[in-house]
Amino acid sequence: MEHEVNRLWKVVMSKIYRAKQTGSANTGTGVAMGKISLVAIPFLLTGCGEHLLVLRPAGPVAQVEHRLILVSIVLVLVVVIPVIALLFYMIWRYRDIPENSADYVPDWSESRTLEAIWWGIPMVIIAILGTLTVRDTYRLVRPPANSSAKVLTVHVTSLNWKWLFQYPEQGIATVNYCAIPANQPVRFVLTSNAPMNSFWVPQLGGQEYAMPGMAMSLWLQADRPGVYFGSGANFSGREFAQMKFHVDAKSRLGFQQWVQQVKSTAPALSSSGYHELTRNSVMGEKSYSSYPPGSFEQTVQRSGGMYMKHHMNDMKHGNMAGTD
Repeated sequence: MEHEVNRLWKVVMSKIYRAKQTGSANTGTGVAMGKISLVAIPFLLTGCGEHLLVLRPAGPVAQVEHRLILVSIVLVLVVVIPVIALLFYMIWRYRDIPENSADYVPDWSESRTLEAIWWGIPMVIIAILGTLTVRDTYRLVRPPANSSAKVLTVHVTSLNWKWLFQYPEQGIATVNYCAIPANQPVRFVLTSNAPMNSFWVPQLGGQEYAMPGMAMSLWLQADRPGVYFGSGANFSGREFAQMKFHVDAKSRLGFQQWVQQVKSTAPALSSSGYHELTRNSVMGEKSYSSYPPGSFEQTVQRSGGMYMKHHMNDMKHGNMAGTD
C-alpha cells in the first residue's frame, strides 16, 4: 500500500510540474485535480497498516532509527494527550452557562507553578530527544567495530531518471536494482550526474543525499534475504516519479553466484553506453558485466569534485560519512 501511495504522490507532483511547464489551457484543471489528489493521500495512508515500510525495519540501521521514531512518538504524546485533554476540560469547566460554579477571577495574571510545568516538561523532552538523536546519529556513521564481515562497497550515481549501481570490487554494474549479501555491511558511496537527489531504502535505513561533485557515504545492512523497496526521495524533474529501484538481499553464496552470472551473461557498459545512460530517459532494470574504469570518480570530479578533496579521500580510504 505504501508503494502505491508513494507512487501516487510522485505521479501527482509530476503532473502538476508538467502542467505548469507546458502552460496549457488545462493547467488550472490539472493543478486543481492534483491538489484534490494530494488532499486524498492522508486518507489513503490510513490503510497502510503493517505495510508502512519505515515501521518494518530489516537491518541494524533501520532498527536504531525505528526505535528513535517510537521514542519520539511517545515523547510527543506525553505533551499532546494532556494538552488535548486539558483543552476539552477547560471548554467544559468554564463554559458560559448560568449554573456554572467555576470561580471567576478576572484579575488573575500568572502562576509560577504552571509556568514551571509547561516550560519544564518540554525542556526535559527536548533534552532526552536531543541526547538520543546525537548518540544514535554518531552510532550510525560507521558499521559496528565488532563486525567481522567485510564491508561491500557500491558506487551509486543518480541519473535522470534512473539509478546506476557500480561494484568496484566485482567490476559489474546494474541499473535500477542492486543486489547485496545479507548480514554484511554495505557502504554506498553516492553522487549525482543530474540534479541532486536522495537515496532511500526505508526498511534498511535513513536517506542520504546524492549531490553533483560530492561523494556521500551511507552504510546499510539487511539482516535477512529479501527484496526491499528503494526510491529517490527528492524532486528531480519531470519523471522523478520513476526514480524507483529495489535492493535484492541474497545469501552470500547467492550473491557470489549472481555476480558470476552477470559477468558471464550481461553485456559490457561502454563509454558511449554510459553517455546514453546520462541522457534524460526512463528505463527498466539492466545489468552490465563491466563498465569504464574510473567512471564514478570522473563523474564526481567533472561536477566539481576537484573542490571537494576530502570527499574523494574518504572514498579512496573507505571512510564513512553521513546518514540522514
